[in-house]
Amino acid sequence: MKKRSLPLLLFAFAGMSYGVRTVLFPAPAHFPPPVYDFAANPLSDEKIRLGRVLFYDPLLSKDGSISCASCHSPYNAFAHTDHALSHGIGDRVGSRNAPALMNLAWQKSFMWDGAVAHLDMQALVPIANPDEMGENIRDVVQKLNRPPYPSLFRAAFGDSSATGERVLKALSQFQLSLVSARSKYDRVRQGRDTFTEQERNGYRLFKKHCDACHTEPLFSSYGFANNGLPPDTALNDYGRWAVTGRRDDSLLFKIPTLRNLSYTYPYMHDGRFKKIGRVLDHYTDGIMQSRTLSAALRRPVRLGSDEKTDLTAFLLSLDDRAFVFDTSHRFPVNILPAGEGPAR
Repeated sequence: MKKRSLPLLLFAFAGMSYGVRTVLFPAPAHFPPPVYDFAANPLSDEKIRLGRVLFYDPLLSKDGSISCASCHSPYNAFAHTDHALSHGIGDRVGSRNAPALMNLAWQKSFMWDGAVAHLDMQALVPIANPDEMGENIRDVVQKLNRPPYPSLFRAAFGDSSATGERVLKALSQFQLSLVSARSKYDRVRQGRDTFTEQERNGYRLFKKHCDACHTEPLFSSYGFANNGLPPDTALNDYGRWAVTGRRDDSLLFKIPTLRNLSYTYPYMHDGRFKKIGRVLDHYTDGIMQSRTLSAALRRPVRLGSDEKTDLTAFLLSLDDRAFVFDTSHRFPVNILPAGEGPAR
């Protein structure tokens, strides 16, 4: 195993042992080093526990009806399948699909347009967005300075005071714990499984047509690209251009991971495709040429029906059932003291 500059300890993960770059963080050996600064927010069981409770508590929203988990369900790899676009308080509808949450320690920017440059700040956006939670962090903090939260903050931070910084860091810690690395692909990388012939053919096609943007083993470069998707004129969404104001960023959206596709439909930033086959059809027959189109897509993608089937077989090898059905990520029924539950 390569030496890392961060502290090491042995972490039991699905029957295997991995070198962990920092306390409690399960970073598999075949993954690159994470980019999150753990020194500024050291992980602990107590902070992860607090973040988990906050993640599932609708108290973070203005009317107590929406939690983070409302749009990021553990059963959908922390995405959601009920709507193409996110839904918020008062039955309001957002303008984008809720992205899956996993392997966040390897990401430098967040949101489909990269508007947030640090995980510790990301939660402020959905909390304040009037079409999502419609709340502000000051009011959230006031609501948290009452039972059952003081005991959770005391365990996590040494005293019972809730602050905006502590809320955001605790939410980050829970999300950092959402590491997906137990798919068949990962077992193959570890020498514990083998691909079928169809999956091997699909892997070859993936490396030929997809790897430039969906770089393994994370299956995203986490950069931004125009993938030739014709814009939805009703949404009037031009991606990263709204953040930077640069013409070269028009129609660029964050490249999503391809892990857990079986659980994270619908696909694209606006959730327009419900099936993987429709996504592949877009790349072979639906790409809109434009000035900012990704260079990797300027040459036509040629895939026959059998090749699409093989590629789909490989993509399904990225499903991580152990992650999706991991009870440690679920609603925290047994985390709070007896007789207490997430505040409403």
